[in-house]
Amino acid sequence: MIMKVVRRDESNNHTNSSSTVTRVIYGECQKNHAANIGGYAVDGCREFLASGEEGTAAALTCACCGCHRSFHRREVQTEVVSDSSSSN
Repeated sequence: MIMKVVRRDESNNHTNSSSTVTRVIYGECQKNHAANIGGYAVDGCREFLASGEEGTAAALTCACCGCHRSFHRREVQTEVVSDSSSSN
């Protein structure tokens, strides 16, 4: 699942503006299913897939493994995009 947030930052200089694009990707499940017996075992779920629509409780549950989204590895990718224009 990929979530995308776009922020626009305009400085006092009207000729330059930039946008920051932040993507949040939820990767493989890291829930230790054998923790209660002192072991380590993961289920092998490779990617978070939401069980329901965004904004519902089901959106936080993985359709593949049934775990909460917080058990999946979270990756944040940030990119700054500059729009440069000169008024000369």
